[in-house]
Amino acid sequence: MSRRLYCGRTLFVPQLLLFIMPVLAGVAAADEPPQFVEAERAFLQQYCLKCHSGADANAELSLEVFRDTQSVVQQRLATEKVMRVLTSREMPPPDAPQPDAAAVDAVLQKLTQVLDFHDRNAEPDPGRVTMRRLNRLEYRNTIRDLVGVQFDPAENFPSDDIGHGFDNIGDVLTLSPILMERYLEAAETVMDKAITPVPSAVVKRRLASQYTEPASGEVQKQFMDGGFRRLVSDGADGVATGPLHTPYKWEDGEYKFRVRVYAKTESEQPVRAAILVQGAELQEVSSEEQLQQISGAVRTPALILEQFEVTARDPESAQVVEITVPQMAGRDRMMIGQFQPPEGSAPTTLWVEYLALDGPLDTRPASQRMLLDVPEHVAEAERTAFVLQRFLRRAWRRPVSAAEVERLAELVQQVTADGKPWEAGMQLALQAVLCSADFLFRVERDEDPAAMQVRTLSQHQLATRLSYFLWSSMPDDELLELADQGQLTAQLAPQVQRMLADAKSSVLVTSFAMQWLQLQRLELAEPDRTLFPMFNDGLRRSMRRETELFIGSIITEDRSLLDLIAADYTFLNESLATLYGIRDTAGSREGGAAGGTPIRGSEFVRVALPGGDRGGLLTQASILTVTSNPTRTSPVKRGRWVLEQILGAPPPPPPPNVPELPEGEGSVATGSLRERLEQHRENAACANCHARMDPIGFALENFDAVGRYRTHDGEFEIDAAGELPDGTIVGGPADLQRVILSRRREFVRCVVEKLLVYSLGRGLEYYDRPVTESIIRKAEQMDFRFSSVITAIVQSEAFGMRRGLESATVAE
Repeated sequence: MSRRLYCGRTLFVPQLLLFIMPVLAGVAAADEPPQFVEAERAFLQQYCLKCHSGADANAELSLEVFRDTQSVVQQRLATEKVMRVLTSREMPPPDAPQPDAAAVDAVLQKLTQVLDFHDRNAEPDPGRVTMRRLNRLEYRNTIRDLVGVQFDPAENFPSDDIGHGFDNIGDVLTLSPILMERYLEAAETVMDKAITPVPSAVVKRRLASQYTEPASGEVQKQFMDGGFRRLVSDGADGVATGPLHTPYKWEDGEYKFRVRVYAKTESEQPVRAAILVQGAELQEVSSEEQLQQISGAVRTPALILEQFEVTARDPESAQVVEITVPQMAGRDRMMIGQFQPPEGSAPTTLWVEYLALDGPLDTRPASQRMLLDVPEHVAEAERTAFVLQRFLRRAWRRPVSAAEVERLAELVQQVTADGKPWEAGMQLALQAVLCSADFLFRVERDEDPAAMQVRTLSQHQLATRLSYFLWSSMPDDELLELADQGQLTAQLAPQVQRMLADAKSSVLVTSFAMQWLQLQRLELAEPDRTLFPMFNDGLRRSMRRETELFIGSIITEDRSLLDLIAADYTFLNESLATLYGIRDTAGSREGGAAGGTPIRGSEFVRVALPGGDRGGLLTQASILTVTSNPTRTSPVKRGRWVLEQILGAPPPPPPPNVPELPEGEGSVATGSLRERLEQHRENAACANCHARMDPIGFALENFDAVGRYRTHDGEFEIDAAGELPDGTIVGGPADLQRVILSRRREFVRCVVEKLLVYSLGRGLEYYDRPVTESIIRKAEQMDFRFSSVITAIVQSEAFGMRRGLESATVAE
């Protein structure tokens, strides 16, 4: 077996040894568990412990913990790190005694057998999640969906701490006194906006007809008489014929509209008029034939709300016509006009004094109408309990007891007993709910908290985990109803599809993906404006937006996770397209023939990338900028980022007292960046890690510190070639993409592990690896489509079960 095949196919994937080395399959399938014995310990003693032992172990990795089979399993992360560096021949270092290939293979074989046997035989261990409070995003979204107010109640909250790369980790989401104070203030503010115990007066608007449209400077002189405006059925233009109209700013709810009119005619035929509502986005409209019966040019689309006969014939007896304008989307203008007289009849004249609009008639906030709505069949004496039970079930994400409802009902009674309205009592009771632990924390109650056995989550606990994973918000009514019926577990797959199609799933982009890719740092990035004058805050926002739209398309189009690495499209606006040197939506380059629509303005469009230097996350300006220094690129930062965030194999922290790479014109004069890094790598303490990071970083060196493609760095020609520790040659971004895709399971495992951490709110442990591998196997059958990964996660034991504190199992 060649070293290239051996390393290239097994790096980061110890399980694949079972397929490459047939002898392992027979051993791993044996009934007797494999044992980590004296021979393996002797190997570590001879080749590893000199550097990897004691409190000052190199790379903070002490191998003294490997005493027996159980320790190999319990220290799984360390075990797999050992397997990686042995497989890639990164260790032992070149200047240390080297074991022969057979000895390395034997140790790798034994470690693989131990882990594989454990994975196949261990009881499911879902771990235990610390009861965690809602983070700022979850609190904001939950208030939005629970109460219906549209503002940010968490704006003044302290920042959430980060654990394992994310801000929703239970172990770090502490509750400080200042945060508790902010919770109390936010609850009061939310309920002040949501419920108005004493409704405000109905807004009344009255506009004299002189100031309505169609407008003209001649209206006062030619068409007004005694405060009334004249409309004639046979007028020469819209000013003369009408209809009269005026725009309004509408809120939800019903309105009252009034006009005061009289008419004149020499015919015995009645004068008929119409009141209309107009709006470009009206859903229900009158036909063109109906509207053509009205004199003048009617603005369309419009809906005739009322037709009436004008019986008054003088201003003293002018009649007031009032109608109700129902709730409808798209309302803009109200209009009053007259119908054309029958053919052969004399023209008619309609006189209009004013247009008046009152409303909305119900001045309570929409949130109050939603929160305090009570069906007609509910008796008044029962309405408090009815509203509280409905609100508590949604706020606490579980069924509530009569006693819990009664405690809050007593609070309402105390308020009303003081002579205040029922709404004031409900406002205080709901405010109290927003301060409760069951609202602020994601509580997973156990019937027997002391029991250590693994148990399945309740349906409501599962609904809560699912909604906060995909929406960062509370379960909606459909999830809660399925939980009430005990059907959620059976319906997980279709619910995942429904929830991913909902706009609320965009938080997987703005929250999960941005934290996974560490793109919050883009807000702090400050490339040197002298060296990179094109960089500004607008370009910064465009960089982030490209990545958001790109990842969003992976989710909404249910594409393979592998497209994150090598997709043949992206999303650009004009400023970002200029940075990339792309002319149009076909991906045509500057100076080449055009093949698509030119990219203009600030709006983003989908752009094809037919091949070459762009494609996938690795070549997006957001990633390239956050992994650079202000004045230059950083192959080390870029290489480390790929290892950490893409391959899930982070290098250890740098050793202490290692100097930074010199900056400035003097240092540049000493050689190219590659040459200066080569000098840096002469430090033996740095060489091994840089052998892994630098070739990856150099593969991206054709992109400058803001992601612009280049062939030279100053006077030095870019050399993007490098050799990975396993002998694989990479010569640029396309090669790097191919290498990652050839190790697709490592990349997918990295994404799955990040998703698991984010969904569970805890770091992963050795007992999570069987679940991880199971998710990967299931997703692989669906070409790693995004929904298949999410479905496999929410159907896993780690997501749907929990255990006590001390019941972690280890295969003996």
